[in-house]
Amino acid sequence: MEFASAARLLTPRGWGLIAAGIAALLTAQIMGRRDALILGLFLVSLPLLSALALRLIKPVFVVERSFNPATVETGVPARVALSLHTPRPVRQSAAMREGLPLRFGQSPVFRFPARFPDADGASTYEYQLRSARRGMFPIGPVTAEFSDLFGLARRLHVLGATDPLVVAPAPQELPATALGGPRGTEGSVHSPRRGGPSEDDVSTREYRAGDPMRRVHWAATARHGELMVRQEEPVTSPSATLLLDARQSCFSGGMGAPLWTDPAGGNGLSTSESFEWAVTAAVSAAAHLVENGYSLHLLDVYARPGLARSPSAPNPQQQNFSGTAGLQDIAEGLAALELETRADERQAEAGAARPPGTDLTTPENRSPIGSALLDSLAQRRRGPLVAVLGRLSADDAARLAPAADYATRACAILVTDRLQEAGPALAVLHSGGWQAVAATPESDLARIWAAFASAAQPMTSMTSSAGRENPS
Repeated sequence: MEFASAARLLTPRGWGLIAAGIAALLTAQIMGRRDALILGLFLVSLPLLSALALRLIKPVFVVERSFNPATVETGVPARVALSLHTPRPVRQSAAMREGLPLRFGQSPVFRFPARFPDADGASTYEYQLRSARRGMFPIGPVTAEFSDLFGLARRLHVLGATDPLVVAPAPQELPATALGGPRGTEGSVHSPRRGGPSEDDVSTREYRAGDPMRRVHWAATARHGELMVRQEEPVTSPSATLLLDARQSCFSGGMGAPLWTDPAGGNGLSTSESFEWAVTAAVSAAAHLVENGYSLHLLDVYARPGLARSPSAPNPQQQNFSGTAGLQDIAEGLAALELETRADERQAEAGAARPPGTDLTTPENRSPIGSALLDSLAQRRRGPLVAVLGRLSADDAARLAPAADYATRACAILVTDRLQEAGPALAVLHSGGWQAVAATPESDLARIWAAFASAAQPMTSMTSSAGRENPS
Protein backbone atom coordinates (compact mmCIF):
# COMPACT_ATOMS: atom_id res chain seq x y z
CA MET A 1 0.00 0.00 0.00
CA GLU A 2 1.44 3.35 -1.03
CA PHE A 3 0.97 6.31 1.27
CA ALA A 4 0.26 9.78 -0.08
CA SER A 5 2.42 12.63 1.13
CA ALA A 6 1.03 15.23 3.50
CA ALA A 7 0.76 17.74 0.62
CA ARG A 8 -1.72 15.51 -1.25
CA LEU A 9 -4.82 16.15 0.82
CA LEU A 10 -7.42 15.03 -1.73
CA THR A 11 -8.04 11.56 -3.11
CA PRO A 12 -8.62 10.94 -6.83
CA ARG A 13 -12.32 10.87 -6.05
CA GLY A 14 -12.04 14.28 -4.41
CA TRP A 15 -10.13 15.73 -7.37
CA GLY A 16 -12.72 14.24 -9.71
CA LEU A 17 -15.50 15.89 -7.75
CA ILE A 18 -13.74 19.27 -7.96
CA ALA A 19 -13.28 18.81 -11.71
CA ALA A 20 -16.97 18.07 -12.06
CA GLY A 21 -17.82 21.12 -9.98
CA ILE A 22 -15.63 23.35 -12.12
CA ALA A 23 -17.36 21.96 -15.23
CA ALA A 24 -20.75 22.71 -13.67
CA LEU A 25 -19.66 26.28 -12.87
CA LEU A 26 -18.54 26.80 -16.47
CA THR A 27 -21.84 25.42 -17.67
CA ALA A 28 -23.72 27.80 -15.38
CA GLN A 29 -21.62 30.70 -16.66
CA ILE A 30 -22.24 29.83 -20.32
CA MET A 31 -25.88 28.80 -20.10
CA GLY A 32 -26.93 31.05 -17.23
CA ARG A 33 -28.36 28.14 -15.24
CA ARG A 34 -28.72 28.81 -11.52
CA ASP A 35 -29.16 25.14 -10.65
CA ALA A 36 -25.84 24.36 -12.37
CA LEU A 37 -24.20 27.12 -10.33
CA ILE A 38 -25.48 25.64 -7.06
CA LEU A 39 -24.40 22.15 -8.11
CA GLY A 40 -20.94 23.39 -9.08
CA LEU A 41 -20.43 25.19 -5.77
CA PHE A 42 -21.54 22.09 -3.87
CA LEU A 43 -19.21 19.78 -5.81
CA VAL A 44 -16.21 22.07 -5.34
CA SER A 45 -16.80 22.83 -1.67
CA LEU A 46 -17.50 19.26 -0.51
CA PRO A 47 -13.91 17.91 -0.96
CA LEU A 48 -12.44 21.12 0.46
CA LEU A 49 -14.66 20.95 3.54
CA SER A 50 -13.76 17.28 4.00
CA ALA A 51 -10.04 18.11 3.90
CA LEU A 52 -10.57 20.97 6.38
CA ALA A 53 -12.48 18.69 8.76
CA LEU A 54 -9.71 16.10 8.68
CA ARG A 55 -7.18 18.79 9.48
CA LEU A 56 -9.12 20.25 12.41
CA ILE A 57 -10.37 17.01 13.93
CA LYS A 58 -7.34 15.02 15.03
CA PRO A 59 -7.83 11.41 16.09
CA VAL A 60 -6.87 10.41 19.62
CA PHE A 61 -5.27 6.99 19.94
CA VAL A 62 -3.63 5.04 22.72
CA VAL A 63 -0.79 3.03 21.19
CA GLU A 64 0.75 0.18 23.18
CA ARG A 65 3.57 -1.98 21.97
CA SER A 66 5.08 -5.05 23.65
CA PHE A 67 7.89 -7.42 22.73
CA ASN A 68 8.08 -11.13 23.42
CA PRO A 69 10.69 -11.77 24.66
CA ALA A 70 11.38 -8.34 26.14
CA THR A 71 15.09 -8.75 25.31
CA VAL A 72 15.84 -10.88 22.29
CA GLU A 73 19.13 -12.41 21.21
CA THR A 74 20.67 -11.78 17.81
CA GLY A 75 19.26 -14.07 15.15
CA VAL A 76 16.18 -14.94 17.23
CA PRO A 77 12.78 -13.57 16.15
CA ALA A 78 10.90 -11.30 18.52
CA ARG A 79 7.11 -11.19 18.39
CA VAL A 80 5.75 -7.64 18.47
CA ALA A 81 2.18 -6.99 19.63
CA LEU A 82 0.80 -3.60 18.57
CA SER A 83 -2.43 -2.46 20.20
CA LEU A 84 -4.40 0.64 19.12
CA HIS A 85 -7.36 1.93 21.07
CA THR A 86 -9.33 5.15 20.72
CA PRO A 87 -11.53 6.57 23.50
CA ARG A 88 -14.01 7.94 20.97
CA PRO A 89 -15.35 5.90 18.07
CA VAL A 90 -13.83 6.40 14.63
CA ARG A 91 -16.27 5.71 11.83
CA GLN A 92 -13.87 5.84 8.94
CA SER A 93 -11.20 3.23 8.35
CA ALA A 94 -7.50 4.04 8.30
CA ALA A 95 -4.37 2.47 6.84
CA MET A 96 -1.60 2.31 9.43
CA ARG A 97 2.09 1.71 8.94
CA GLU A 98 4.48 0.74 11.71
CA GLY A 99 7.73 2.69 11.74
CA LEU A 100 10.78 0.40 11.53
CA PRO A 101 14.51 0.95 10.96
CA LEU A 102 15.64 -0.02 7.49
CA ARG A 103 17.45 -3.05 8.92
CA PHE A 104 14.13 -4.83 9.35
CA GLY A 105 12.97 -4.36 5.78
CA GLN A 106 9.53 -3.22 4.70
CA SER A 107 7.33 -1.83 7.46
CA PRO A 108 4.11 -3.76 8.14
CA VAL A 109 0.84 -2.07 7.16
CA PHE A 110 -2.48 -2.62 8.95
CA ARG A 111 -6.08 -1.65 8.39
CA PHE A 112 -7.86 0.02 11.32
CA PRO A 113 -10.16 -1.04 12.86
CA ALA A 114 -9.19 -4.70 12.93
CA ARG A 115 -11.66 -7.24 11.63
CA PHE A 116 -11.86 -8.88 15.06
CA PRO A 117 -11.20 -6.26 17.79
CA ASP A 118 -10.51 -7.20 21.41
CA ALA A 119 -13.19 -7.22 24.11
CA ASP A 120 -12.27 -3.64 25.08
CA GLY A 121 -12.50 -2.48 21.48
CA ALA A 122 -8.75 -2.31 20.86
CA SER A 123 -7.33 -3.43 17.55
CA THR A 124 -4.32 -5.70 18.04
CA TYR A 125 -1.80 -6.69 15.38
CA GLU A 126 1.20 -8.99 15.57
CA TYR A 127 4.36 -9.31 13.50
CA GLN A 128 7.92 -10.58 13.94
CA LEU A 129 11.30 -8.88 13.85
CA ARG A 130 14.75 -10.41 13.64
CA SER A 131 18.17 -8.73 13.79
CA ALA A 132 21.58 -10.21 13.14
CA ARG A 133 23.19 -7.25 14.96
CA ARG A 134 22.91 -6.28 18.61
CA GLY A 135 21.64 -2.86 19.63
CA MET A 136 18.64 -0.82 20.77
CA PHE A 137 16.32 -0.30 17.82
CA PRO A 138 13.53 2.32 17.96
CA ILE A 139 10.24 0.73 16.88
CA GLY A 140 7.48 3.15 15.89
CA PRO A 141 5.77 5.52 15.74
CA VAL A 142 2.66 4.49 13.81
CA THR A 143 1.80 6.55 10.74
CA ALA A 144 -1.92 6.50 9.94
CA GLU A 145 -3.72 7.75 6.85
CA PHE A 146 -7.30 8.74 7.59
CA SER A 147 -9.96 9.54 5.02
CA ASP A 148 -13.42 11.07 5.35
CA LEU A 149 -16.66 9.08 5.07
CA PHE A 150 -16.98 9.84 1.36
CA GLY A 151 -13.36 9.09 0.51
CA LEU A 152 -12.73 12.59 -0.82
CA ALA A 153 -9.81 13.72 1.37
CA ARG A 154 -7.02 12.11 3.37
CA ARG A 155 -4.70 13.13 6.17
CA LEU A 156 -1.54 11.60 7.63
CA HIS A 157 -1.19 11.46 11.43
CA VAL A 158 1.67 10.21 13.61
CA LEU A 159 0.34 8.13 16.50
CA GLY A 160 2.19 7.20 19.66
CA ALA A 161 5.91 7.21 20.27
CA THR A 162 8.79 4.80 19.77
CA ASP A 163 9.64 1.81 21.97
CA PRO A 164 13.17 0.34 22.09
CA LEU A 165 13.69 -3.23 20.97
CA VAL A 166 16.75 -4.52 22.85
CA VAL A 167 18.74 -7.08 20.85
CA ALA A 168 21.40 -8.68 23.02
CA PRO A 169 24.46 -10.57 21.74
CA ALA A 170 23.85 -14.31 21.66
CA PRO A 171 26.37 -16.32 23.71
CA GLN A 172 28.21 -19.16 22.06
CA GLU A 173 28.65 -22.51 23.73
CA LEU A 174 32.17 -22.87 25.11
CA PRO A 175 34.07 -26.04 25.96
CA ALA A 176 34.47 -26.98 29.61
CA THR A 177 37.46 -25.54 31.44
CA ALA A 178 38.80 -25.69 34.99
CA LEU A 179 39.20 -21.99 35.69
CA GLY A 180 38.53 -22.13 39.41
CA GLY A 181 39.70 -24.13 42.39
CA PRO A 182 37.99 -27.15 43.96
CA ARG A 183 34.24 -26.80 44.02
CA GLY A 184 31.43 -28.51 45.85
CA THR A 185 27.98 -29.43 44.64
CA GLU A 186 25.86 -26.88 42.80
CA GLY A 187 28.83 -24.58 42.27
CA SER A 188 29.64 -24.12 45.95
CA VAL A 189 33.02 -23.92 47.60
CA HIS A 190 33.28 -25.27 51.13
CA SER A 191 34.80 -23.02 53.76
CA PRO A 192 38.04 -24.20 55.31
CA ARG A 193 37.48 -26.54 58.24
CA ARG A 194 38.65 -25.70 61.72
CA GLY A 195 41.49 -27.74 63.10
CA GLY A 196 40.81 -29.99 66.07
CA PRO A 197 41.38 -33.38 67.70
CA SER A 198 38.36 -35.07 66.14
CA GLU A 199 36.44 -34.72 62.90
CA ASP A 200 33.23 -35.28 64.85
CA ASP A 201 34.11 -32.45 67.20
CA VAL A 202 34.56 -29.89 64.40
CA SER A 203 31.30 -30.85 62.65
CA THR A 204 29.03 -30.93 65.74
CA ARG A 205 27.78 -28.55 68.41
CA GLU A 206 25.55 -28.64 71.49
CA TYR A 207 21.86 -29.31 71.03
CA ARG A 208 19.71 -26.15 71.10
CA ALA A 209 15.98 -25.87 71.57
CA GLY A 210 14.28 -26.23 68.21
CA ASP A 211 16.98 -28.32 66.54
CA PRO A 212 15.40 -31.27 64.67
CA MET A 213 16.19 -34.69 66.11
CA ARG A 214 17.31 -35.97 62.73
CA ARG A 215 20.45 -33.82 63.09
CA VAL A 216 21.52 -35.50 66.35
CA HIS A 217 25.03 -36.95 66.07
CA TRP A 218 24.79 -40.06 68.30
CA ALA A 219 28.50 -40.92 68.31
CA ALA A 220 29.45 -37.43 69.52
CA THR A 221 26.53 -37.52 72.00
CA ALA A 222 27.86 -40.73 73.59
CA ARG A 223 31.37 -39.32 73.80
CA HIS A 224 30.35 -35.96 75.34
CA GLY A 225 27.52 -37.23 77.51
CA GLU A 226 25.08 -34.64 76.16
CA LEU A 227 23.06 -34.22 72.99
CA MET A 228 25.22 -33.08 70.07
CA VAL A 229 23.91 -32.15 66.61
CA ARG A 230 25.57 -31.90 63.22
CA GLN A 231 26.18 -28.28 62.27
CA GLU A 232 25.75 -26.99 58.75
CA GLU A 233 29.04 -26.54 56.94
CA PRO A 234 29.09 -22.99 55.65
CA VAL A 235 29.35 -22.59 51.91
CA THR A 236 30.10 -19.59 49.77
CA SER A 237 29.36 -18.99 46.12
CA PRO A 238 32.48 -18.99 43.94
CA SER A 239 33.28 -15.67 42.34
CA ALA A 240 34.91 -14.73 39.05
CA THR A 241 35.93 -11.40 37.54
CA LEU A 242 35.28 -10.41 33.93
CA LEU A 243 37.29 -7.50 32.53
CA LEU A 244 36.04 -5.95 29.27
CA ASP A 245 38.00 -3.37 27.27
CA ALA A 246 35.90 -0.91 25.23
CA ARG A 247 38.45 1.70 24.21
CA GLN A 248 38.09 2.95 20.67
CA SER A 249 41.85 3.22 20.29
CA CYS A 250 42.19 -0.53 20.93
CA PHE A 251 39.49 -1.71 18.52
CA SER A 252 39.88 0.66 15.57
CA GLY A 253 42.50 2.10 13.31
CA GLY A 254 43.56 -1.01 11.44
CA MET A 255 42.75 -1.67 7.82
CA GLY A 256 40.89 -4.83 8.74
CA ALA A 257 38.53 -3.36 11.31
CA PRO A 258 37.60 0.24 10.64
CA LEU A 259 35.09 1.98 12.83
CA TRP A 260 31.58 1.93 11.52
CA THR A 261 28.18 3.09 12.59
CA ASP A 262 24.86 1.91 11.27
CA PRO A 263 22.42 4.84 11.39
CA ALA A 264 20.34 3.36 8.58
CA GLY A 265 20.09 0.11 10.50
CA GLY A 266 18.65 1.91 13.47
CA ASN A 267 21.10 1.25 16.30
CA GLY A 268 23.73 3.92 15.54
CA LEU A 269 26.38 2.19 17.65
CA SER A 270 30.00 3.21 17.32
CA THR A 271 31.66 -0.17 17.00
CA SER A 272 33.91 -2.32 14.85
CA GLU A 273 34.05 -5.94 13.80
CA SER A 274 36.76 -6.69 16.35
CA PHE A 275 34.71 -5.13 19.14
CA GLU A 276 31.62 -7.08 18.09
CA TRP A 277 33.70 -10.26 18.39
CA ALA A 278 34.90 -9.12 21.82
CA VAL A 279 31.34 -8.48 23.02
CA THR A 280 30.31 -11.96 21.88
CA ALA A 281 33.32 -13.42 23.69
CA ALA A 282 32.42 -11.51 26.86
CA VAL A 283 28.79 -12.62 26.96
CA SER A 284 29.82 -16.20 26.12
CA ALA A 285 32.37 -16.23 28.95
CA ALA A 286 29.78 -14.76 31.32
CA ALA A 287 27.24 -17.42 30.37
CA HIS A 288 29.83 -20.17 30.74
CA LEU A 289 30.86 -19.03 34.21
CA VAL A 290 27.35 -18.36 35.48
CA GLU A 291 26.12 -21.73 34.26
CA ASN A 292 28.96 -23.31 36.24
CA GLY A 293 27.84 -21.65 39.46
CA TYR A 294 30.05 -18.55 39.55
CA SER A 295 28.93 -15.06 40.46
CA LEU A 296 30.52 -12.39 38.26
CA HIS A 297 32.23 -9.10 38.96
CA LEU A 298 32.21 -7.05 35.73
CA LEU A 299 34.68 -4.18 35.23
CA ASP A 300 36.20 -2.12 32.46
CA VAL A 301 39.87 -1.16 32.21
CA TYR A 302 39.27 2.04 34.22
CA ALA A 303 37.91 0.02 37.20
CA ARG A 304 34.40 1.30 36.50
CA PRO A 305 31.32 -0.93 36.33
CA GLY A 306 31.56 -2.70 32.99
CA LEU A 307 28.10 -1.56 31.83
CA ALA A 308 28.24 2.00 33.19
CA ARG A 309 28.17 3.55 29.69
CA SER A 310 25.48 1.31 28.22
CA PRO A 311 22.02 2.88 27.72
CA SER A 312 20.48 -0.59 27.65
CA ALA A 313 21.84 -1.65 31.07
CA PRO A 314 19.05 -2.18 33.65
CA ASN A 315 21.38 -0.81 36.36
CA PRO A 316 24.47 0.85 34.85
CA GLN A 317 26.31 0.98 38.19
CA GLN A 318 25.85 -2.71 38.94
CA GLN A 319 29.10 -4.66 39.18
CA ASN A 320 28.10 -8.02 40.66
CA PHE A 321 25.91 -10.49 38.82
CA SER A 322 24.76 -13.98 39.73
CA GLY A 323 22.35 -16.57 38.47
CA THR A 324 20.10 -16.47 35.44
CA ALA A 325 18.82 -12.99 36.28
CA GLY A 326 22.36 -11.65 36.52
CA LEU A 327 23.30 -13.18 33.17
CA GLN A 328 20.20 -11.61 31.62
CA ASP A 329 21.25 -8.21 32.99
CA ILE A 330 24.74 -8.63 31.51
CA ALA A 331 23.39 -9.58 28.08
CA GLU A 332 20.92 -6.70 28.14
CA GLY A 333 23.64 -4.25 29.15
CA LEU A 334 25.96 -5.45 26.38
CA ALA A 335 23.22 -4.89 23.79
CA ALA A 336 23.96 -1.17 23.39
CA LEU A 337 27.51 -0.93 24.71
CA GLU A 338 29.64 0.94 22.21
CA LEU A 339 33.24 1.94 21.91
CA GLU A 340 34.47 4.72 24.14
CA THR A 341 35.55 7.62 21.95
CA ARG A 342 39.06 8.98 22.19
CA ALA A 343 37.73 12.16 23.78
CA ASP A 344 36.06 10.10 26.51
CA GLU A 345 39.25 8.10 26.91
CA ARG A 346 41.22 11.28 27.51
CA GLN A 347 38.65 12.44 30.06
CA ALA A 348 38.83 9.12 31.89
CA GLU A 349 42.62 9.18 31.83
CA ALA A 350 42.53 12.66 33.35
CA GLY A 351 40.96 11.13 36.42
CA ALA A 352 37.23 11.80 36.01
CA ALA A 353 36.49 8.14 36.64
CA ARG A 354 38.87 7.69 39.55
CA PRO A 355 37.60 7.11 43.08
CA PRO A 356 38.03 9.86 45.69
CA GLY A 357 41.47 10.02 47.24
CA THR A 358 43.28 8.69 44.18
CA ASP A 359 46.57 10.40 43.43
CA LEU A 360 46.05 11.69 39.89
CA THR A 361 49.61 12.98 39.51
CA THR A 362 51.13 9.56 38.96
CA PRO A 363 51.26 8.17 35.42
CA GLU A 364 49.80 4.81 36.44
CA ASN A 365 46.60 6.48 37.68
CA ARG A 366 46.14 8.41 34.45
CA SER A 367 46.44 5.24 32.39
CA PRO A 368 43.49 3.01 31.59
CA ILE A 369 45.07 0.01 33.33
CA GLY A 370 46.22 1.78 36.46
CA SER A 371 46.41 1.34 40.19
CA ALA A 372 42.65 1.83 40.58
CA LEU A 373 42.03 -1.34 38.56
CA LEU A 374 44.77 -3.30 40.29
CA ASP A 375 43.49 -2.21 43.71
CA SER A 376 39.99 -3.36 42.80
CA LEU A 377 41.27 -6.75 41.67
CA ALA A 378 43.54 -7.08 44.70
CA GLN A 379 40.66 -6.50 47.08
CA ARG A 380 38.83 -9.50 45.67
CA ARG A 381 41.79 -11.94 45.55
CA ARG A 382 39.59 -14.89 44.69
CA GLY A 383 38.33 -16.85 41.75
CA PRO A 384 39.37 -16.75 38.11
CA LEU A 385 39.95 -13.58 36.14
CA VAL A 386 38.91 -13.45 32.48
CA ALA A 387 39.94 -10.38 30.45
CA VAL A 388 38.59 -9.64 26.96
CA LEU A 389 40.84 -6.91 25.59
CA GLY A 390 41.67 -5.14 22.35
CA ARG A 391 45.15 -4.31 21.10
CA LEU A 392 47.47 -3.89 24.06
CA SER A 393 50.80 -2.16 24.06
CA ALA A 394 53.67 -3.73 25.93
CA ASP A 395 53.32 -1.00 28.59
CA ASP A 396 49.61 -1.79 29.07
CA ALA A 397 50.46 -5.48 29.38
CA ALA A 398 53.19 -4.73 31.92
CA ARG A 399 50.73 -2.81 34.09
CA LEU A 400 48.14 -5.60 33.82
CA ALA A 401 50.53 -8.50 34.40
CA PRO A 402 50.60 -8.25 38.25
CA ALA A 403 46.82 -8.83 38.33
CA ALA A 404 47.49 -12.55 37.75
CA ASP A 405 48.62 -12.74 41.40
CA TYR A 406 45.12 -11.73 42.52
CA ALA A 407 43.26 -14.62 40.87
CA THR A 408 43.25 -18.39 41.05
CA ARG A 409 43.72 -18.26 37.29
CA ALA A 410 44.11 -15.34 34.91
CA CYS A 411 43.07 -15.71 31.27
CA ALA A 412 43.15 -13.03 28.58
CA ILE A 413 41.92 -12.80 25.00
CA LEU A 414 43.50 -10.05 22.90
CA VAL A 415 41.32 -9.19 19.89
CA THR A 416 43.28 -7.62 17.06
CA ASP A 417 43.24 -7.27 13.29
CA ARG A 418 46.62 -8.95 12.81
CA LEU A 419 47.83 -11.63 15.18
CA GLN A 420 51.48 -10.59 15.00
CA GLU A 421 50.54 -7.21 16.56
CA ALA A 422 49.71 -9.00 19.81
CA GLY A 423 53.11 -10.69 20.13
CA PRO A 424 54.84 -8.23 22.52
CA ALA A 425 51.80 -7.93 24.81
CA LEU A 426 51.33 -11.71 24.89
CA ALA A 427 54.96 -12.23 25.88
CA VAL A 428 54.65 -9.79 28.78
CA LEU A 429 51.41 -11.36 30.01
CA HIS A 430 52.85 -14.89 29.79
CA SER A 431 55.84 -13.86 31.88
CA GLY A 432 53.47 -12.40 34.46
CA GLY A 433 51.59 -15.66 34.89
CA TRP A 434 48.68 -15.06 32.53
CA GLN A 435 47.25 -17.52 30.04
CA ALA A 436 46.79 -15.26 27.05
CA VAL A 437 45.80 -15.86 23.45
CA ALA A 438 45.26 -13.62 20.45
CA ALA A 439 42.18 -13.66 18.24
CA THR A 440 40.84 -11.91 15.18
CA PRO A 441 37.20 -11.25 14.21
CA GLU A 442 37.38 -14.41 12.08
CA SER A 443 38.58 -16.65 14.93
CA ASP A 444 36.53 -19.54 16.26
CA LEU A 445 35.65 -18.51 19.81
CA ALA A 446 35.23 -22.11 21.01
CA ARG A 447 38.75 -23.01 19.87
CA ILE A 448 40.17 -19.87 21.42
CA TRP A 449 38.47 -20.70 24.72
CA ALA A 450 39.70 -24.30 24.54
CA ALA A 451 43.23 -22.92 24.85
CA PHE A 452 42.44 -22.29 28.52
CA ALA A 453 41.38 -25.90 29.14
CA SER A 454 44.86 -27.04 30.13
CA ALA A 455 47.05 -24.87 32.30
CA ALA A 456 50.03 -27.03 31.43
CA GLN A 457 49.86 -26.36 27.69
CA PRO A 458 52.47 -23.81 26.59
CA MET A 459 50.93 -20.51 25.64
CA THR A 460 53.23 -20.07 22.67
CA SER A 461 51.76 -23.13 20.99
CA MET A 462 48.24 -21.84 21.62
CA THR A 463 49.03 -18.57 19.96
CA SER A 464 50.66 -20.35 17.03
CA SER A 465 47.61 -22.56 16.65
CA ALA A 466 45.36 -19.53 16.58
CA GLY A 467 47.63 -17.92 14.04
CA ARG A 468 47.50 -20.96 11.75
CA GLU A 469 43.74 -20.93 11.95
CA ASN A 470 43.44 -17.25 11.14
CA PRO A 471 46.35 -15.99 9.10
CA SER A 472 46.73 -12.28 9.00
